[in-house]
Amino acid sequence: MAKKKKAAKKKPKKKSGKKRGARKKGSSAKRAGKGGGQGKKPFQGRLDLVTPSGPEPEILLPPEAEALIPVPEETEKRTASRSFRKRTAKELAKAQREISVSEFFLKNRHLLGFDNPKKSLLTTVKEAVDNALDACEEAGILPNILVEIRQRAEDRFTVAIEDNGPGIVRKQIPRIFGKLLYGSKFHRLKQSRGQQGIGISAAGMYGQLTTGKSVEILSKPSPKKPAHAYEIQIDTKRNEPKIVSEADVEWQQDWTGTRVAIHLEAQYAKGRHSVENYLAQTSIANPHATIRFIPPSGKEARFERSLTALPVEPKEIRPHPRGVELGLLIRMLQSTKSRNVTSFLKSEFSRVSPKVASSLLEAAGIPPRTSPKRIASQMVEKLYRAINSEAVRIMNPPTNCLSPIGQEQIEESLRSRVEADYYTSVSRTPSVYRGNPFLAEAGVAYGVKGMKPDGPVKVYRYANKVPLLYQPGSCAVTQAVMETDWKNYAMSQPRGSLPYGPAVIFVHVASAWVPFTSESKESIAPYPEIIKEIKLALQECGRGLGTHLRREAHRAHEAKRRSVFEKYLEEVVEAAASMSRVNRRGLKKQLRDIARKKTGGSDGQA
Repeated sequence: MAKKKKAAKKKPKKKSGKKRGARKKGSSAKRAGKGGGQGKKPFQGRLDLVTPSGPEPEILLPPEAEALIPVPEETEKRTASRSFRKRTAKELAKAQREISVSEFFLKNRHLLGFDNPKKSLLTTVKEAVDNALDACEEAGILPNILVEIRQRAEDRFTVAIEDNGPGIVRKQIPRIFGKLLYGSKFHRLKQSRGQQGIGISAAGMYGQLTTGKSVEILSKPSPKKPAHAYEIQIDTKRNEPKIVSEADVEWQQDWTGTRVAIHLEAQYAKGRHSVENYLAQTSIANPHATIRFIPPSGKEARFERSLTALPVEPKEIRPHPRGVELGLLIRMLQSTKSRNVTSFLKSEFSRVSPKVASSLLEAAGIPPRTSPKRIASQMVEKLYRAINSEAVRIMNPPTNCLSPIGQEQIEESLRSRVEADYYTSVSRTPSVYRGNPFLAEAGVAYGVKGMKPDGPVKVYRYANKVPLLYQPGSCAVTQAVMETDWKNYAMSQPRGSLPYGPAVIFVHVASAWVPFTSESKESIAPYPEIIKEIKLALQECGRGLGTHLRREAHRAHEAKRRSVFEKYLEEVVEAAASMSRVNRRGLKKQLRDIARKKTGGSDGQA
């Protein structure tokens, strides 16, 4: 009992007073509800309890308590000034207006290849050279093209391209160079370099944007008359040409042609994406053209033609029914001059005979005498499904709309432009994707001088004879080269990569409508049909290359065997002479002949 009493005495007594700094539970919320004390900052939704031992964790108030906290008047005004003002539909309609195509591409010039000053220079040259080559070929003239670049300031250049084509008539000059989406190639279904009517006018618009200067054109359509000289700018709001000056001048007697000069902000540099490299690759795919290049340094480079005949002229064809979408089919039915749907199918499409037209209409349930303009939308959809079904057999479109380079011409061009030990090429038969005819051509130059044997190969990509220097990773050509198993042809190849070796791989895709990935025409869309044809062309080249490389490896092995034997040839002759009297010179010659006969592969013998 005594021990219990002592223990009870040691218990601390409870203090009746409040701890300094402590607050009653909920007191802060009550004060916040009353608006707080005068001169104090309003509570912001968090409560930090401070004790003698240090700060305790933050306590978040419930939403009901936070809603009671007043917001300062200044904060309310500032928030209101940043919020959207209420507007009516009429007020919003006043801000809406039509956007011209020139305005759109002016703000999005990267879509056309004018990303930066270096690339803009190359794009300008490319568009002008493409137009020059097309004009000369359509007129039946062997192209002679001059490309000249002059530096006016640190970032100011003048690009001039001159050709010996047929020239341009006076009334067409302003629209060709001063209006986007104007040209003669968009509605034609045949192979050509240009397609959209954007390129050269977009280059002039870029020059106008960066320097404020006009495009200068000099064109002479008649050898007996003066040339037409123009200075043109683009009215981007209306997408219309604005003629700054116009005159007739004397220029090169007994000659026709066109010269275009564009002033622009640019950067000139050498390398893989340089103008000189682009023109060198252009000369490979266009062996019938002579191209002269004068860089800012003034040192002229010349790419002479290796072929004195023009390529085969492509013919314009009608669209194939399986290359037409539903919306386009509806539009064609509404705008046709045919009296009945049967004649419409035969006259508007290729490969549609009377028998095929009858089968299509029977499958769609449409009477043959029905007027095209009176066909209901449901019936048009049935006709579209019948066209794309396998029930009705339709021949592939004609291929005379294509103008390939040719197997012999590819190999000859590679021999004249690329110094190597071995060359091979192939030109495939035409195929079809989405109703559009196309063909793939390939070539390989192996043992290229100056290339590292342990580095990746160079891939030259072409679409309608135009080099593609940018966006290789998104291109069908690069994908096809990487998917080809080059190890089967005695070349090393890391997984998912280009093959390694001192080689140049040439791939050309020709089509009446090339499926580019963008308006800048820098890479080909990876359609399965296109990739398949490119791979077949590469595999055919690879088989010849593999035979050559294995033969060379055998020759090297035999040469090594012979060199080992010849190393001890003198000792063998001396040993034989020590055992019997022999003619040392004759024995040595006989042994060397035997060695060469046994290792004949090293001397190129079968």
